[in-house]
Amino acid sequence: MCLEDERFMELAIAEARKAEEIGEVPIGAVIVQGGEVIARGYNRREQLQQPTAHAELMAIESASRKLGTWRLSGCTLYVTLEPCPMCAGAIVLSRIDRLVYGAADPKAGCAGTLMDLIQEPRFNHRAEVVAGVLGERCGRMLSDFFRTLREKKKRKNDNL
Repeated sequence: MCLEDERFMELAIAEARKAEEIGEVPIGAVIVQGGEVIARGYNRREQLQQPTAHAELMAIESASRKLGTWRLSGCTLYVTLEPCPMCAGAIVLSRIDRLVYGAADPKAGCAGTLMDLIQEPRFNHRAEVVAGVLGERCGRMLSDFFRTLREKKKRKNDNL
């Protein structure tokens, strides 16, 4: 982990806050090429009612549009939560060179926690993985979000 990784993870955290502000699970992502942010994304599944509207996919689609290609070689993806199977697949298929994530996901993490699709040797592309960058902050943001959600649900049920 380096200071540059922390700096870009801070930007991913800012994207996660955007998701949280609209009631989405607070996960954010940024894609960097040559030291410059070329794309950003945050969870928008509820807002768009699309199961694929994960932060990583929003950023990957934006980067592809900006660069005019689906091949994102030379790019690093920063994301606040370890990618799920769908997002891990998109990282491999888009040829992203490097993945940096914050919090591990024991339920769906496919960058080494539950399984490792990012570095699966049978695929024709693998990305370098750096885990745990600002992981405690990223994890706390998610824990706080879900705790607040449970408390709201409990208060609602108590008022019935």
